[in-house]
Amino acid sequence: MSAPLQFALPAPDIAAWRAGNTGAEGVWRFDSGRPGRHVLISALIHGNELCGAWALKGLLEAGLRPQAGRLTLAFCNLAAFDRFDAANHDAARFVEQDMNRQWSDARMDAADTLERRRCAQLRPFVQEADWLLDLHSMHEPCAPLLLTGMHARNLQLAKALATPEHIVIDAGHQDGTRMRDYGRFGLDDAQAGDSHSLLLECGFHGDPASRTVAQDMCLRFLQAAGLLDAASLERLLPGWRLPDAPRQWALQVTGPVVARSERFAFTEPFTGLEVIPKAGTVIGWNGDEGDGESVTTPYDDCVLVMPSTRQARAGVTVVRYATRRAL
Repeated sequence: MSAPLQFALPAPDIAAWRAGNTGAEGVWRFDSGRPGRHVLISALIHGNELCGAWALKGLLEAGLRPQAGRLTLAFCNLAAFDRFDAANHDAARFVEQDMNRQWSDARMDAADTLERRRCAQLRPFVQEADWLLDLHSMHEPCAPLLLTGMHARNLQLAKALATPEHIVIDAGHQDGTRMRDYGRFGLDDAQAGDSHSLLLECGFHGDPASRTVAQDMCLRFLQAAGLLDAASLERLLPGWRLPDAPRQWALQVTGPVVARSERFAFTEPFTGLEVIPKAGTVIGWNGDEGDGESVTTPYDDCVLVMPSTRQARAGVTVVRYATRRAL
């Protein structure tokens, strides 16, 4: 297993915002009373991913209210967040199950784990949302990534937002459905109407820069959705907007590498976005080196997306392969 990384981002105090105003703990809703989109911004799907909680706290403390449509802000896995310890932050990712793999009606209706029961409680808010921004962070230091799924409408929105530099087009994980792909967010473009959903990986969990990335995207997303105008957002959230990305790359995920056990190991300390020039390059071992199966790149100029062994066990994706093109 990898050595612990320094965790420099403190946990936010969200006690004042814990109750919510919807009857669901940690969920806030504000209705402008005017026509417009219903936007949901979610954080703490994983309890050690603090950047989104900082961003939601900032929106609430600023007294932000939509000028049109409705805004819902959700602190999701509070039970996992309550376990957070910077010295052992991986243990706070979830309590019983990864909350971002439980978004199917069958799993939520089973209600047989803490995370599935919490997803079921959050389900009505996800079903009602038109646009969804789900804020996350990463196991390893890496540049921010915006995950669009396979739908062209989300890629178009990512381009319009003009940040971050790297946009990941992927079909999700084999071990369960993400919130970002649930319900009509998972429908094809012809059926989905105005629904859009994006998942932002803001950088390493413990990097203070992840907080500023989350804040910047919240501002951009609210403006793009038409909930507030640019002048109001700048007034309410001074300093939140960062410069646009100098360029954007679309990373088309072609497949995952799935660990056979916790003994998966990479040949180098990859952190993500490495471009491996030659097909057939050995990048890891699914099992002990010399004993396990070698893991090789499938094509030239293969991009490694979010490599990490911190959660390695049988059935868990440890890296994804992608091709790259300029947007």
